[in-house]
Amino acid sequence: MQDTLLGIHSVVRWLILLFGVWAVIRAVMGVSGKSAYTAADTKAGLFFMIFLDIQFLLGIILFIASPLIKAGLGDMGATMKNAGLRFFTVEHTLMALIALALVHIGRSKIKKSASDAKKHKTALIFFGIALILILALIPWPGREAIGRALVPSF
Repeated sequence: MQDTLLGIHSVVRWLILLFGVWAVIRAVMGVSGKSAYTAADTKAGLFFMIFLDIQFLLGIILFIASPLIKAGLGDMGATMKNAGLRFFTVEHTLMALIALALVHIGRSKIKKSASDAKKHKTALIFFGIALILILALIPWPGREAIGRALVPSF
């Protein structure tokens, strides 16, 4: 079951990247073109947030069930000295929570913003920083001790 959940977690990563890039591109276009904040802008941010929420729920299940995390939490002193354990036990989890919070806060601030320019700027800042964190927290292939496959094998 854990392999299946990990595979789904990996697939959802691509949806997050797709919608995150879409939301950031729309924000850049809005800021540079001084255009109206449209329903498409709202949808881009909404889908980015929805898939982050789904990923968060999958991540919680994996965090609770993972033998790797259990080993990491068992001896935090040793975990902090081991790059692989530290990444998944601390860094991946913490960056994911921060990215999720940034997207939720950003969406809330966008809703409260009066002007379209302010909405685009807020989206660019919050979604952009969240996307950078997400890119950093992904265990890309080739990263020593933490690299994972680009496409899961179920």
